[in-house]
Amino acid sequence: MRNMVFSVAASIVFGYAVFLGFIYITQDSMVYFPVRELFTTPKQSGMEYEEVFFKTPDGINISAWHIPSKPGIPERGSVLFCHGNAGNISHRIDSIRIFHELGLSVLIFDYRGYGKSEGRPSENGTYLDAEAAWDHLTATKKVRPEKIILFGRSLGSAVASELALRKKVGALIIESGFTSLPELGSAIYPYIPVRFIAKYKYATADKVGQIKIPKLFIHSPGDRIVPFAQGRGLYEKAADPKEFLEIKGGHNDGFMVSGRLYTDGLNKFITDHFATD
Repeated sequence: MRNMVFSVAASIVFGYAVFLGFIYITQDSMVYFPVRELFTTPKQSGMEYEEVFFKTPDGINISAWHIPSKPGIPERGSVLFCHGNAGNISHRIDSIRIFHELGLSVLIFDYRGYGKSEGRPSENGTYLDAEAAWDHLTATKKVRPEKIILFGRSLGSAVASELALRKKVGALIIESGFTSLPELGSAIYPYIPVRFIAKYKYATADKVGQIKIPKLFIHSPGDRIVPFAQGRGLYEKAADPKEFLEIKGGHNDGFMVSGRLYTDGLNKFITDHFATD
């Protein structure tokens, strides 16, 4: 009987170890969900744009769109858009349109392995991709650093926060952000020792306290992918100046479901911190 119990226990432990090994090996596919094909362009939504490519410090060719501000409206600033972990830049047209209507130009880029960008995604790789986008915006487009708003949604919030540490910028907007990937994973999968096996950190909570520029945190209590507590946790750890905008809806549609609540919140933040030239 004792041998049988031991055998069963050993089988369970071995099976669990194999399971954890599988999770560790395949976690890239659990973090990144790139889509190669672009299904639309800003032009199809009535916005002029320029397709651009630039190289990262490690030689990867990155694809991006530059959408100038709406004609007839004085440009208030430039948004460097760091998107989430799924899809590609063509899935962010609705967000681009909101910034466009608010009098902002937008540079949105695809991480390596997404859309037309070369390579395969990784944590450090996404940081380098964002840095290359920054270099293009400041060196090629001649945008003054203090006129740049870093915007990151979901995974992009961690990328934008890292860039805010590396570069001097005007402001940072974090939407549907998480404190760190291991903490988020632990909240979603409490039966897995995520902190022990996670290859990627994306530890935004460790960074926001060091970022002194104006910051706007946006999150919805209805977010079922990144818990609202994670967004509030980031806000509480952040250094001043900071603001929090509570919206409605889910993780992927909150900015649309919230309507004026969302756009008015963005507009107020921009008005408070960016003077029109």
